[in-house]
Amino acid sequence: MLAEYVQIGEIVKPQGIRGEVKLRAMTEDMTRFSRLETVYLKQKGAYVPQRVLGGRSYDGFAFLKLEGVTDRDQAEALRGCEVYVDRAHAIELGEDENFVCELIGLQAQDSHGEVIGRLRDVLKPNAVCDVYVFDTPRGEMMIPALKRVVKRVDVAAGVMELDEAVLPEVAVWQDEPAERDE
Repeated sequence: MLAEYVQIGEIVKPQGIRGEVKLRAMTEDMTRFSRLETVYLKQKGAYVPQRVLGGRSYDGFAFLKLEGVTDRDQAEALRGCEVYVDRAHAIELGEDENFVCELIGLQAQDSHGEVIGRLRDVLKPNAVCDVYVFDTPRGEMMIPALKRVVKRVDVAAGVMELDEAVLPEVAVWQDEPAERDE
């Protein structure tokens, strides 16, 4: 199911003494922070709208000045808050793209419908390829997010189909010792 809100960051700390907050950005479009008018802070399970008075990005982080947050103490109280935009203001995705927040929790299965596990995390170790982390009955499994491995993603159905023929050569399991050249 498509999420009503899409996470774009998490407040990591106050920035300065005038209420600005620093975010760990969770978007590839860092320029979006300068154009934001409203964000939603997830507080106690609710999405609370917050007007943005100013935004910028620098060195992989975003900085927001939020209405009503005028000093460091008020900014500190927001530490750890997740920052979202509503679906109408989310960036446009390409045909084979999905928001990470919509992938988390998908059930992985093979082409025969056999359950493999559930997607727990998406790692971004480099610009080449994401890594999907699954919880499985065997333990943690990591795979590269490649089309030859991930055959189909159906967010609405909550399913990700993996190619079982390719898994043995690409999957890294928590219980397998690393091979060493000696």
